[in-house]
Parts: sequence; C-alpha cells; structure tokens
Amino acid sequence: MTDTPHFPLSAVVGADSLKLALCLTAIDPKIGGVLIEGPRGMAKSTLARGLADVLASGPFVTLPLGATEERLVGTLDLDAALGQGKAQFSPGVLAKADGGVLYVDEVNLLADHLVDVLLDVAASGINVVERDGISHRHPARFVLIGTMNPEEGELRPQLLDRFGLNVAMNSQPQPTERSEIIRRRLAFDAEPQVFCARWANAQDALRQRCQQARDGLQQIELDDQSLAVITERCFAAGVDGLRADLVWLRAARAHAAWRGAGAISRDDIDAVAEFALRHRRREQTPQAPTPEPQSPAQSAGNSASSGQGQWGELPAQPQTMGARREVPSWPKKP
Repeated sequence: MTDTPHFPLSAVVGADSLKLALCLTAIDPKIGGVLIEGPRGMAKSTLARGLADVLASGPFVTLPLGATEERLVGTLDLDAALGQGKAQFSPGVLAKADGGVLYVDEVNLLADHLVDVLLDVAASGINVVERDGISHRHPARFVLIGTMNPEEGELRPQLLDRFGLNVAMNSQPQPTERSEIIRRRLAFDAEPQVFCARWANAQDALRQRCQQARDGLQQIELDDQSLAVITERCFAAGVDGLRADLVWLRAARAHAAWRGAGAISRDDIDAVAEFALRHRRREQTPQAPTPEPQSPAQSAGNSASSGQGQWGELPAQPQTMGARREVPSWPKKP
C-alpha cells in the first residue's frame, strides 16, 4: 500500500449520530447528502474521509474552495468538435467523484451558483455540460458531504434546505473520551497501516452492513402509513416546502435497511427525525395575545376564574415530537 490510508470510520470515538447519518446517505445517495455543522477540530473531515472506505473502492474527492465552475463540471473542447466531428470532454470534479464521496469543506464560503450546481447533480446523479449548442452528459453518483462553521457565515435558506440531512457537532467529549481520541490519533499517525490492520475486521463488518442495507433497500416499501406520520410531523414543525417529507421518508427507509428490517417502523422515523428537520424547522414561537385593558373588578374576576390569571389561556403551540434516536452499536476497540 503506497498511499496513506484514511482513518477508519469504525475507529472514530463517539460521534455516533454523524456516523449514522453518513452511513444512511451511503445506503441511499438520493437522500441528498449530509451537511455537518460545527467548529474546527471536531474531526469532520476525518469522518467524511472514513466514509469513502466504507463505500467499496469509492474515490474520495475534495472540491477546492476557490474552484471555478469549469473545474467543477468539466469543459468541452469545441475546436476538437470542428476537427474530429465530436466535442472532447475534459472531466471535472463531479466526474471524478462518481461512485464515491465528494467532500466540500466550508461549503458556506463557496459561491452560491456552485452550490446550486453541486446540489442539482447530487440529486439527479447526472452532470450535463453545455456550450454553444453542444452538450455532454455523464453519470455523477456520489455522496455529497459538506461542512461549515456557522461562526464564519451561514448558507442561504434555499441552499440549506437542499442538503438532505443536517448534523450539528457541538458537544464536548468527556475527558476519558478525549484521551482515547488522542491515543488513537497518535497511533494512526505513527503507523497508519498497522493501525488500520488492527481495525480491519471492524471496518469490514461496517462495510458489509452498509452493502447489505443497499442491497435490501428497494425491497422496503415507502408506505402510506409512514408517509402519513411524517407529513403530520413536518406540518407540526412548520417546515417550508415538501423536501423535508421526502428526505425524511427516504432516510427512515435507509434506517430500516440499516437495521436489516423489511419495513419502516416508528422507531426508524424517530431515529432520523432530527437529521431531516434540524435545518428546516421554523424557530418561531407563537406570541401570547396582548390582553385588553380591564377594570380592576374585571381583572379580579378573571383571576379568580379557572385559575388562569389575567392573561387567560394561551393558544396551543405546535409541538415537535422528540427524536428517539436509535444509533448503531459501533465496533469496540479490538
């Protein structure tokens, strides 16, 4: 092995929610990728690179922050079209990422029109390059992973919504967990091949589990009962548009496949709820109505009735059901 291997996903300490979200998008890329939010030093890129190894022989491609649109989508040589009768296509980043992982660090700092292109191709699996009436299309099926530090700027809501799942890494690991993270990192840096060999069995088990889930995905029905539950909860959360409903349903099916189940259950719906809703939920709380001026006698009378006080009964607020998340049993240290 000549190239330095990636840090094994199965060897990452903690971050179970993010590892689950990454595996779900690997099981069903139509979910639309994962947006990871969090400050620096939270191993976001390590986790993204680890996913590429779970996808059998899938490439890991990074989009440079200063990339142009031609670098992203590829170029057409029209001079070749005049001389040879057909345009010569030079592949871009999207073509190179086909079958693997496309990683975009600090996606919130990328030009909006490039983010639009990325998300369009991630959803369709096809990249189309057109120039002066000549077009070329090629498959570009990849798992899109974007990272961002909210302190450095936000994504526009329209672009934020188009990422399938959203995970925030903002919890501080406990001291014992921090120590184990450092130990494993030092061991990997010292002898990458030896470290990966120690985790080979756990990594193979994770790879096989994802492959079995992909193989069984289409046998799991996107049923009306699950859809009804999800649409009710999307309505209660006040999300705009319908993308949340579709993404949530697909993610629940992928979670069922991840469990090895043959149908979507309520546990699957609950397990992925926060992934689908976090970046789409309206954070608006209905305000209490301003009370009408009352005479002292009226105020006293209202206070004595029903124990409600002078404000009366507040209108019912939409409730967002808590996400009871089922996380995988990640391999232990060998």
